[in-house]
Amino acid sequence: MLIRVGYEISFDFPEPTAVVVMLFIHPTRLPSVRKPERFQVQPFSPSVEYIDLYGNRCARVFVPRGRTAFLNDAIVEDSGLPDPQVLGARQHEVQELPDHALVYLLASRYCDTDSELREVANAKFYQTPPGWARVQAICDFVNHHIRFDYMQARANRTASESYREAVGVCRDYTHLAIAFCRIMNIPARYCTGYLGDIGVPLVPPMDFSAWFEVFLGGQWYAFDARNNKPRIGRILIGRGRDAADVPLTTSFGLNQLAVFNVWTHEEPVESLAVTY
Repeated sequence: MLIRVGYEISFDFPEPTAVVVMLFIHPTRLPSVRKPERFQVQPFSPSVEYIDLYGNRCARVFVPRGRTAFLNDAIVEDSGLPDPQVLGARQHEVQELPDHALVYLLASRYCDTDSELREVANAKFYQTPPGWARVQAICDFVNHHIRFDYMQARANRTASESYREAVGVCRDYTHLAIAFCRIMNIPARYCTGYLGDIGVPLVPPMDFSAWFEVFLGGQWYAFDARNNKPRIGRILIGRGRDAADVPLTTSFGLNQLAVFNVWTHEEPVESLAVTY
């Protein structure tokens, strides 16, 4: 299966401004790219790409006063299979975990693990079977507890606030599920990327999505508390402890979002024969 992904995102800048963007397909997914990304800054400003602390591709750019558009487009090959389900994947004891997984047991900016959440987690998940079943129980709870509402989105909502307010968007579902996993000693990391409507009813408008990965049985597996079902065609952009580590754009000055269009959809094989 081929999936076309891309975006057009524009901002109005009152002054020349330094910007960092994390709007590239993740390095782990690059072997499956069949039409390379065409990242553009309009009007043209030179950009310099680098890899951040968590292995994500980023670029820094200095844009002029006025409107600047960031654009990209690519075609990625995908298996067409839903997220793997490994029901027997076991939960590791903390002393068995590899060093790189330990940071994903700790509280972070939006995944706080305060006493309130600890009490809830212990009451609801301590008696569940450790491993895959426990993570799924956490997803089931979060999926039913939070009501999805774009109009209630808030950039600074923490996991504990998501629990108390019981409303939010995909990042809020993800932060709360990650916090519960960490309290249960399951390493969990935040992911952002493309997730289209392949195999599910159309849900416009298209946007970037958040999900999370947990370390079970020696591997990282994707879970999605918002959709709470295996999905087809996740294309990763960035990973981190929470949303604070994977901002799609970081502007070091004032700006106003003007255009935000994202696309991710199945593409016919014939499209690769087109010369770009």
